[in-house]
Order: sequence, then structure tokens, then C-alpha cells
Amino acid sequence: MKPAPNALLLNIMLLAGVAGLSCASLMWGETRVMFAHALADLLAGRHGAGAVIVGQLRLPRTLLAIMVGGTLGLSGAVLQGYLRNPLADPGILGVSGGAALGAVSVFYTGLMQVSIAALPLGGLTGALCAVVVLMGLVGRGGTLVLLLAGAALSSFAAALTALVLNLVPSPYASFEIMHWLMGSLTDRTFAHVWICLPGVACGTLLMLSAGRALDALTLGEDVAESLGFRLHGAWGIQTRIVLGAAVAVGSCVAVSGAIGFVGLVVPHLLRPLVGYQPSRLLVPSFLGGSMLLLLADMVVRAVTVGPELQLGVLTALVGAPVFLARVIMLKRTVP
Repeated sequence: MKPAPNALLLNIMLLAGVAGLSCASLMWGETRVMFAHALADLLAGRHGAGAVIVGQLRLPRTLLAIMVGGTLGLSGAVLQGYLRNPLADPGILGVSGGAALGAVSVFYTGLMQVSIAALPLGGLTGALCAVVVLMGLVGRGGTLVLLLAGAALSSFAAALTALVLNLVPSPYASFEIMHWLMGSLTDRTFAHVWICLPGVACGTLLMLSAGRALDALTLGEDVAESLGFRLHGAWGIQTRIVLGAAVAVGSCVAVSGAIGFVGLVVPHLLRPLVGYQPSRLLVPSFLGGSMLLLLADMVVRAVTVGPELQLGVLTALVGAPVFLARVIMLKRTVP
């Protein structure tokens, strides 16, 4: 195996990329503003037009792009490391489907008219219910049980979502549901940020705490347990990974809708740069996912012809070819 490059240098470069793209995201938009003046007004507490646009429209969108992209990238890296499956991604747990079902139910019942927070809260409720069901199904089972439980939960949530779409009485409501399911960060506010933040923070900490265990798991479960890592049980590695990924991803899907391929592609692109060591891939995957979603969101805003392109559609259009190219490269290296 080739020696791993300086992981700290890689993290610093990625962090600089996130900072640069964040600044660009705050300056980028349909309405041109004097960013320096807007920032000065915002810091001084003045409510000028530029300060309102930057502080209440672009800043929440930028923060959510960082949290959602980072969470998807990190959870993809953790799940691929734990399952030893390069095709694993956050959607494999079924929690994304639960969040989508919760949000769709809010549309169906008309609770959207009550409060702007009703939709993300409904998605978060659906995600938490899916977490409870998933943890109950998995119990002390291993990776195979987790994969089967996640597949069953995803299929059931998708079937219920299709049922709600079939029964919804208003064509306008059906359009709104499909629009939300494609994923977007448009018109998000700080209410969405505060709804998403607790789950992302707790889930990220739980996933990062499993880094050393993921390194041990590359040698097999028996070796990992002999090194002192408890894989199963009430607070074992599997519980921390599943609970952390489910809560974090569910919180993100609740506010952004379904955004695919970030958790699948980002770990694959960064893995060669960290010497194929799972623990060293976690932080770079978070930062890389944030960079990818910040860049994708800026591209979405740059496309001014017709209605705004949905963020989930763009990540799928870009992510699928990138992943296929990666597969072809791996195929050529296999003897």
C-alpha cells in the first residue's frame, strides 16, 4: 500500500475550499448587491436591502449546503467503511424514505398552511420514526440484518409515499410534493437551519467516534472485537453508526428533500488521497461533501433559463457519470 499523504494538509485544503465557496455563495445570486456594504450593515444590525438578502436569504442557504453536503459525504464514508461495501450510501438505511414520507404527509394533510416549519418538522418526525423502526429491526444483528432492514424500510416508505401521491386530491399539491422530493435549498430560512442543526451535530459526533473501529474492521469483525471494539450491543459500534447516520441524514432530508449521489461519490473521489484508511476519510468526506453541494447550489442559481433546476437533479446528473468513470478506472486496475 502506498504511504498516506499528509491528512492534515488535505483537510486544510478542503477547509479552505469550503470557506472560499461559502464566500462565493454569499455573493452569488440573481440580485446584485454590494457585498462589502451588505456585510457591514449585517454586522452593524442595520436592515438594508443588501443585508436582508445576504443575511436572510443567502446565509441560511449556504449554511444548509455545508451541513447537508457534509452530512451526506460523511455518512457515505462511514457506511462504506462499516459495511465494507463501496456501493453503500445514506439512502441504504431507509431513513431518507421515512423523512420523505413525513414531509409528503404534511402536504397531504394541509399542515403546510399552519407554519413554514411544518414541512421540515414533518420530515424530521418521519425520519425519527424510521430510526426507531430501523433500530428495532436491527437489534443485535450484524451487517446483513442492517442491509435487509434498510432495504425493507426503504421499500415500505416508498410504497406509502406513492400511496399518498395517488390519493392526494389536488394536482397542485402533487406538483409541490414532486418538486420537494427532487431536493432543493431554495427559499430556506434560519428556521430550517435550527431544525437541521441538532440532528446533524449529534449524528456527526456519533459517526466520528467510530473512526478507529472502522480501521480495525478492515481486518475483519473478529479482529476488531479482539482489539477491544464492541461491535454490537446497546452502545456498540453498529448502534453508534446507524443511529448517527440515521439522525443526521434524516434531519438533512427533512429540510432539503432527497439529494442523491453525494454520499456515494465523494468518498470514492477522496479515498485514494488518504491511503485507503477509513478513519482518515471521515473529515475529508464531510468537507468534500460540503464543497460539492455548495458548488452545485451555485450552479443551480447560475442557470437562469426557465425555472430553477432542482439541486437533487443536478447532483444525480453529475454524480452518476462521475461514479461510472470511477468504476471504469477501477476495472482497468483490476488484473
